Amino acid sequence: MQVVVLCGGMGTRLREETEFRPKPMVEIGGRPILWHIMRHYSTFGHLRFLLCTGYKGAMIKDYFLNYRQAARDLEIDLSSGAVRLLSAPEEDLPWSVRIQDTGLNTLTGARLKRAMKYIDDELFLATYGDGVADVDIDALVAHHKTSGKLATVTAVRPSSRFGELDIVGDTVSSFIEKPQTAEGWINGGYFVLDKKIFDDVSDAENITLEQGILESLARRKELNVYRHTGFWQCMDTYREMCLLEEYWQKGNAPWKTW
Repeated sequence: MQVVVLCGGMGTRLREETEFRPKPMVEIGGRPILWHIMRHYSTFGHLRFLLCTGYKGAMIKDYFLNYRQAARDLEIDLSSGAVRLLSAPEEDLPWSVRIQDTGLNTLTGARLKRAMKYIDDELFLATYGDGVADVDIDALVAHHKTSGKLATVTAVRPSSRFGELDIVGDTVSSFIEKPQTAEGWINGGYFVLDKKIFDDVSDAENITLEQGILESLARRKELNVYRHTGFWQCMDTYREMCLLEEYWQKGNAPWKTW
């Protein structure tokens, strides 16, 4: 299945880093957090990625265009421009990466809508480009397929506040984005989505995935939930970035499934 990663936001709460780079390119353990997310999906055999870029998206393009060269020693002939690779790559990742500029100010729902022209199958995976987890992707996909619904959201129990889910059985009955007091399960991303959910969505910039699409699916009883009780951590703030770096440096990164 293809994996869509939302990489276009400005990351204003992490301005210490995002003034210079898009948040998905902020490094943990010397690698962009985007790379960590993609490595986790590839552990489960999902090797086709679509990155929806916006703010400083050229840096994401440059990273993947130069991925093989950046990881190796090389020799450059300045007179001809020829490049000779001098060392073997650390690893050859069998990824196919599509990179789409979905606009600077476009919101999450509209970014996904615009990405549909590059989605080959009816069902696809999606996530945010600023959070890591040890979600069992196989179990998530299987849970979605048995639900018979159009979309599945992964619910987590972190300490911070995000979109809160009201769950009845395996169905989300309401979706409330960022409540003042969050108790219970919240939106952790890691979605399984059917392309049909975008049939009636306009191409306007101001449509969010959360309020514009998921709330509507919840009202129609078409939003399934997969409860993840393992590790999940977003990277919204400098403190959270330092926390993830500390996990990695201590050799105890729970999201490292490869």
